[in-house]
Amino acid sequence: MSAVILHLETSTKICSVAVSENGVLRAHQDQTGEGYIHGEALTLMIQAVLGQTHFKLQDLTAISYSSGPGSYTGLRIGLSTAKGLCFALQIPLLAIPTHQILFQIAKEKGLTAGAHVYALLDARRTEVYLQAFDAQGNSILNLQCALLENTTITDFASIIVVGDAHQKAKTFWTNPSIQWIEQALCAKFQAQIAAQLFEKQAFEDLAYCSPIYLKGANGVLL
Repeated sequence: MSAVILHLETSTKICSVAVSENGVLRAHQDQTGEGYIHGEALTLMIQAVLGQTHFKLQDLTAISYSSGPGSYTGLRIGLSTAKGLCFALQIPLLAIPTHQILFQIAKEKGLTAGAHVYALLDARRTEVYLQAFDAQGNSILNLQCALLENTTITDFASIIVVGDAHQKAKTFWTNPSIQWIEQALCAKFQAQIAAQLFEKQAFEDLAYCSPIYLKGANGVLL
């Protein structure tokens, strides 16, 4: 059976939607604004992206969403939209941690053997949501909320930094050998991960699933 998956990315100020078929991207759309536009834009973007393909909502076999960490409000909107569609269409939900999507960006940009990928998302001021991976995607530094001024990179491996906090990190991480990837988060990078999860039937429980929150709505660590 063909796996037609809708992908939602709402973990940052970027609102992004994509559709893939068996891991192959068919259409995507990204929007961003001064604030968080997800509440106003997401449903319209889903309609627009499906309109770029021959698929209808009823053709979807699953929905994947970027499960965080990130914007508390953005994550809630993304999950509630995904859940609503999954319940209505009676299809499964796939949750993809946002830092795994950042690793996928680095992977698609080309990873050398032995490289280490530092995935960063802005958590305000000098804080970042940080996780590091080896070239095979294994976590070598657990997901955490870290202060850049207290975080040093001591790896002797090739270092790649990806995520929306890379400009902030450049102030603190000055090693000239670091490779900086400036690609923004986009739902299209969920396609291959979601296809693998769908094949494994790694579905979420719609009644109990929730995003990865490292901070609450008030910005306080959980």
